[in-house]
Amino acid sequence: MHIIVCLKQVPDTNDVRIDPETNTLIREGVASIMNPFDENALEAALAIKDAQGATVTAISMGPPQAGDMLREAIARGADNVYLVSDRAFAGSDTLATSYALAKAIRTLPAADLVLFGKQAIDGDTAQVGPGVAELLGLPIITYVRKVTVQDQQLEVERAFEDGFERMSVPLPAVLTVLKETNVPRMASLRGRMKAKKVEVPVLKAADIEAESHHVGLTGSPTQVIRIFTPPKKQGGVTLDGSHGQEAAQQAVALLRERKVI
Repeated sequence: MHIIVCLKQVPDTNDVRIDPETNTLIREGVASIMNPFDENALEAALAIKDAQGATVTAISMGPPQAGDMLREAIARGADNVYLVSDRAFAGSDTLATSYALAKAIRTLPAADLVLFGKQAIDGDTAQVGPGVAELLGLPIITYVRKVTVQDQQLEVERAFEDGFERMSVPLPAVLTVLKETNVPRMASLRGRMKAKKVEVPVLKAADIEAESHHVGLTGSPTQVIRIFTPPKKQGGVTLDGSHGQEAAQQAVALLRERKVI
């Protein structure tokens, strides 16, 4: 069984910078981490590997520095890693990213299962997993909180706000998983030693036969008109609650002053 896990390196949420010219995140030189939801996707793959045997391949699209994140995947138990990286991919939106990842996945040994985290914490779109599934022509189940594999059949629980549903889907398939699915493991010392020796293979646009008009800013129909850091919240107003009626009147006066009511 071959499982491909798509990982994304995201900026540390305390260190986000924006390019004023392109309205895209500046990733070079910025402290980065593995997308937390993708950690759960990786753990789901490794749990299946532990239970019944599988080859786990981690793949990521990003700048060269994302290789460190892929080495972390090796340290935790992944068997193979690939970095999809090329200047041609710079500025890709979710559609262009889905296209590049799908093309890259098609160049690898056929996958029985492709896993994504629910969403990335930088864009919060939750679009790339479904986008890749559509381009690969595979069924997808999103918001998965539990998954088992039995005889080329997936048994999953898909979460909703007020409950969950049990579903079955034949392999191959694509899943996006929630944080409640599992608790990601830590890398072992042996795993970290192994990861240090790994040379991460890089897949360029030509390697995956990506057409230039489908990637990068040219291949991205989504246009960001403006992006900015929201202003910091100001301190609130504390009202004396010892006299209820008086405090209520003060609250109403403040709301009217700020044209809330």
